[in-house]
Amino acid sequence: MSTVVIEFITLDGVVSDPDPSTGAPHAGWAFRHGPEPVSGDAFRLGSTLDEGVLLLGRRTWELFARIWPHRDDPFAARMNAAAKLVASRSLADEAAGRTWPGSRVVAGDLVDAARREERDVVVMGSVSVVRALLAADLVDEYRLLTFPTVLGDGERLFPAGSAPAELECLAVEQAGAAVRTRYRRVRA
Repeated sequence: MSTVVIEFITLDGVVSDPDPSTGAPHAGWAFRHGPEPVSGDAFRLGSTLDEGVLLLGRRTWELFARIWPHRDDPFAARMNAAAKLVASRSLADEAAGRTWPGSRVVAGDLVDAARREERDVVVMGSVSVVRALLAADLVDEYRLLTFPTVLGDGERLFPAGSAPAELECLAVEQAGAAVRTRYRRVRA
């Protein structure tokens, strides 16, 4: 099992509010560069979605549950068919499954659930989930789509005080105005 973190990120490391629907002052920064960087399987997940599980925080899950079930393209079909775990204290399990089929609420502790998972875990957005997994040293790979934007403030992927980590660059590719990168955690 490996854990892959997927993030839209600015040059200064901000990952919060890439989508305009949040209404935050700088929200929507990832979508100001046109559809090319964000369309289709932007993070080259391929069969990982078919065989793994998405792990999403409640807010990201709610956003995705409004978007993906209504799209009709090959990547949307994969997202909709994927197993989905939702980290939430307020969402009911049966409501999650009705809202976006294949969804279920994480029972118990998020970190314990990730450790017990036998499939690859893919975390998209969901900064609080990523931070919990980072603190438990459970992130194996980062797939980042870096946009040529500097916001100055906002939630960063690696906030001040984060534990040091060594990463190995696996791939770099231009995606429209953005750059797609893939890093693997180097374990001692």
